[in-house]
Amino acid sequence: MLVHNWREVLKRAWSIRFMALALIFIVLEPVTNFAAAAWMPRNLYIQLAMSVASGLLTAAAIVARIVFQQQISGELNGKPPSEG
Repeated sequence: MLVHNWREVLKRAWSIRFMALALIFIVLEPVTNFAAAAWMPRNLYIQLAMSVASGLLTAAAIVARIVFQQQISGELNGKPPSEG
C-alpha cells in the first residue's frame, strides 16, 4: 500500500535521491570498468571507487529514510490529519 502523499515523497525525499544516485553508480560501474580496461591493465582503484560510492549512497539512503523530514512528513509524521 502506498503512502497517501507518494508523489510528494518521490519529489522531495532524500532517500529517493540517494537511491537514484546509487543506481547511477551501480549502472556506470561496469561501463567504467570496461572503458578503464582499455586504458590500463589494472583498474582496481576505479572499481573500488565506484563500489565505495554506491555503498555510501545506499547507506545514506537508509539513514535518510528514517530521519524525520519536515517538508514531507509535516506535523503528524506523514499521516493525514484524519488519521492523527
